[in-house]
Amino acid sequence: MEENLNGQIKEVIISALELEDMGPEDIDDAAPLFGAGLGLDSIDALELGVALKKRFGVKFSSESKENKEHFASVNALAAYIGSQLKEGGAK
Repeated sequence: MEENLNGQIKEVIISALELEDMGPEDIDDAAPLFGAGLGLDSIDALELGVALKKRFGVKFSSESKENKEHFASVNALAAYIGSQLKEGGAK
């Protein structure tokens, strides 16, 4: 399931941020999403957070310092979303 979840997250990243010239295979699961890796910025983080909430029903608190950890990479997002789905905190 984890591999499938990573793929779904990559699809959300591509569609939410309109990265038409990228495919899921172009995003490394372990690469940083911000800065050096995918090069996303804080505006992208907001858009991505909204898109992930719509797709998976998970919430990210704007106050949470853990958000930086959750958005570190596709693997980190998958771990967070997976844990929320298991806890029943998401759809």
